[in-house]
Amino acid sequence: MLANKTALVTGSTSGIGLGIAKALARQGANIVLNGFGDAEGPKAEIAALGAKVAYHGADMSKPAEIEAMMAFAASTFGQVDILVNNAGIQHVARVEDFPVERWDAVIAINLSSAFHASRLALPAMLKSNWGRIINVASVHGLVGSAEKSAYVAAKHGIVGLTKVTALENATTGVTCNAICPGWVLTPLVQKQVDAKAAAQGISNADATRQLLGEKEPSTQFTTPEELGELAVFFCSPAGNNVRGVAWNMDGGWAAQ
Repeated sequence: MLANKTALVTGSTSGIGLGIAKALARQGANIVLNGFGDAEGPKAEIAALGAKVAYHGADMSKPAEIEAMMAFAASTFGQVDILVNNAGIQHVARVEDFPVERWDAVIAINLSSAFHASRLALPAMLKSNWGRIINVASVHGLVGSAEKSAYVAAKHGIVGLTKVTALENATTGVTCNAICPGWVLTPLVQKQVDAKAAAQGISNADATRQLLGEKEPSTQFTTPEELGELAVFFCSPAGNNVRGVAWNMDGGWAAQ
């Protein structure tokens, strides 16, 4: 379905981003990966699906590096047809205790990077009259949780940016939508599970059940594979007139 299309997925060397990249690769898209840590393993996973793959290690807190990444993607594959803004970090603290530098980092990577990548991708998408911008927000783009001020603010901002981007391009072949996951078992979430287990002196399994039970009525994690399939839907002909939605896959979290 996505043969001859190119998808750039930020924060895609593991977790949600890699799951989405693999789902798009299965549909024939060329893939540009981005993220920290080992890139060779994820590149090999994408290549094993028969897709062409490249990697750029841009620091998503730095606009100049984002510009270099977008230029690299265009020079490698022609243009970015599908942009998945997924890069994200987390820090947990009360507002009065929140380190200013951590606030700035969370906003830069979780929100501002999506703006910079989108503004750079849109001209080519509009010229070809086809494009998909998929912003990975969070259920925290729809509701709040204590001690997550920067993350919640950034994800609410992503939902707002999604709506504006969709509206500005509503009469074109370019769409913009947001995915709002609940708990997804990624390295980021595993750290929270481990911390809860250590703090309370309980097993990892008990910490997992407690974590899910607090917020997610289904008491099960959403998977990167499920999120990837939703991204594929947004890229399909069935998604042509899906514009500006914040689609939660959260096991009923926001329904409460």
